Amino acid sequence: MGRSDHRPGSQLPVTPPTLADVAERAGVSRQTVSNAVNNPDLLRPDTLVRVRQTIAELGYSPNRAARNLRTRTSSLIGLRFTPAQEGTANAMMDRFVHSLVEASEEAGYAVLLFPGDDEDPIGGYDNLLRSTAVDAFVVTDTYLGNPQATWLTQQRAPFVAFGRPWDDDVARHVWVDVDGAAGTALATQHLIDRGHSRIAWIGWRKDSPIGEDRRSGWLSTMHANNLPTTGLASRVEDVVHSGAEAAAVLLDESAPTAFVCASDTLAMGVLHTLWIRQLAPGTDIAVVGFDDSQVAQVYPVGLTSVRQPLEDVAVEIVRTLRALLSHQPVESRGVLLTPTLAIRESS
Repeated sequence: MGRSDHRPGSQLPVTPPTLADVAERAGVSRQTVSNAVNNPDLLRPDTLVRVRQTIAELGYSPNRAARNLRTRTSSLIGLRFTPAQEGTANAMMDRFVHSLVEASEEAGYAVLLFPGDDEDPIGGYDNLLRSTAVDAFVVTDTYLGNPQATWLTQQRAPFVAFGRPWDDDVARHVWVDVDGAAGTALATQHLIDRGHSRIAWIGWRKDSPIGEDRRSGWLSTMHANNLPTTGLASRVEDVVHSGAEAAAVLLDESAPTAFVCASDTLAMGVLHTLWIRQLAPGTDIAVVGFDDSQVAQVYPVGLTSVRQPLEDVAVEIVRTLRALLSHQPVESRGVLLTPTLAIRESS
């Protein structure tokens, strides 16, 4: 039979403080409290401090569900997520998603992941837009010929791209990217400073604009130092065995003393070839990768690798999304961030 859960000596549940409680304690209107939570720029600094202090003292937590019903927003950011390709060492997107979730949470948003379908790359976006399930999108698929950014622009859906519009010179959408050429230039100059002059490049196929951008950093740095590049470059698929095969050919035909690779996946292939030939990474042959993956960090020798500032990318994306959603002007259509070089024993 039913009975009360209240027992002698136990405390009754405490009613959570409301917006009205905060307004009364702070001596302001309910609208002022609402502005302090949702539009702090509208308040005088002293009033904002007083209201926020009262919110902290009372432990008030805004009812996000009720606010979303009033404003017809979801406070959700949609992100199409695809698993990492098998046979690669690239888990960069995992790190980026984690950074995006953290940056979004600090800004009052949550990230909604939805699966990718290569046969219907627009379907997931269309479903979420029709159901008004998200306020905006982050697009990571900006490679040549990908339709998402163009389609979202046509739908006037708010979004920020992680990656430049490589194949669209007149694109007007906002993007954030990492300067891949600057990263490989940094890697190449590091090897030159270590005394290497025959530095080979292993990169992706020519139809990859990201790969060609990274290759340009190696090429320009070699030329700036009057070093040869003929016969020292290879373009392959981004899988470990392709990197291993390319390294074997370059070692036999061009005798490089160092390798710069477009990814840690290809660098792992080079290291595999060195292991087979009993050549010591960092002592006999230097190797540098790109992305500073977990594999690079835990490999027994330690793989030197270009590290993308994904945490900064996420913060910049969320900052820009907030400006778009509040109809504020965006400072720049494109933001290019500079990577760093994580130096380890392989170089």
